[in-house]
Amino acid sequence: TASAYPMYELEGASLPQADTYSIVLGSHGEAVCLIRTTDVTLVPFDQVSAQHAYKEGEGDRSLAYWRQVHEDFFKQELAQVDLSFTSQMLVVCEEFQVVKIVE
Repeated sequence: TASAYPMYELEGASLPQADTYSIVLGSHGEAVCLIRTTDVTLVPFDQVSAQHAYKEGEGDRSLAYWRQVHEDFFKQELAQVDLSFTSQMLVVCEEFQVVKIVE
């Protein structure tokens, strides 16, 4: 997954850490799975790799698709707190493994 680093700064939130576990919630607040974070990197938006875009699995899994949808999303998210998107904005790239799906 990927998130805008400026939002972490604004909220004073800690970055995700490798080897930690999280519960992923569904749209109604219910637990849907348990994940283990395996890697976290800070990368400028325009340097996010094609491999990361592919792993996120969105759209056609291309870097071009990833950049377009994430730029649109980040612009909207940042505008809500009076911040602006730039191609050099740091992105928190987080990789994880699903440990258990809640049924």
